[in-house]
Amino acid sequence: MAVDFLKRHGYTILARNLKISYKEVDIIAQFGRFLVFLEVKTKFCQGEGWAEEAFDERKFKNLQWALEEYLEKCHWDENYVRIDLIAINFDKNKKTAKIRHYTDVY
Repeated sequence: MAVDFLKRHGYTILARNLKISYKEVDIIAQFGRFLVFLEVKTKFCQGEGWAEEAFDERKFKNLQWALEEYLEKCHWDENYVRIDLIAINFDKNKKTAKIRHYTDVY
């Protein structure tokens, strides 16, 4: 769902579930001049909170570390790199999903 959403909004997907050392990046995409590292969080039951709430400090630090490792190898201009969050919240009763895209959470 997240990949389809990003493609519809003009992103080019470069990698999915990429392992960098022992960290994993859900999606790496390009949007214009930007290299975007995306974390995808999903919740199926709102009684357990929102998907956004699962993106904690530990996950952010891991993603930041992976981004720095990746940049050492690809030599992308760090002024055009960002971390985004895709939150997918499913409503089982309505059988729908709401996707929220938070840009530049870095």
